[in-house]
Amino acid sequence: MDNVILIGMPAAGKSTVGVLLAKSLIYTFTDTDLLIQEKWGASLCELIETHGEDAFIGMENEVLASLNVRHAVIATGGSAVYGGEGIRHLRDIGTVVYLKLDLAEISRRIGNIRTRGVVMHHSADMREMYLERCALYEAYADITVDCSGKTAEECVGAVLDALRGK
Repeated sequence: MDNVILIGMPAAGKSTVGVLLAKSLIYTFTDTDLLIQEKWGASLCELIETHGEDAFIGMENEVLASLNVRHAVIATGGSAVYGGEGIRHLRDIGTVVYLKLDLAEISRRIGNIRTRGVVMHHSADMREMYLERCALYEAYADITVDCSGKTAEECVGAVLDALRGK
């Protein structure tokens, strides 16, 4: 286990759990959404509005495919699974952990999906996006951890248990 890569829906807690997990493992923490914003000098929402979703997926894919870290916990954006080269690279450099939450909890946490900088990828609504993405998360994950109803600390414990059992 060189790196731990967290995937999942927006608001699933990838960044929050990622920071705590990195502290537990004595790893560094990398948030790919922040890397994207830094590289292009704009918020995710601005990038999507200005360039469109397909171009944004390309930007995200480029950042993911170029990641060169060791002993890191990597929190990805929820749309990371749309970029083939990037997600394949992540699988090559670490263990991919899907932080799974049910749709009701995601909906409660996410607030206004349109102002959050979320790629809808041609989905009509949150439910459609959730169903499409969950299939992709499950396909790419080495480990799935159900975080529904858990605190961030409980999710970290579940991830650590799953990593030890892998």
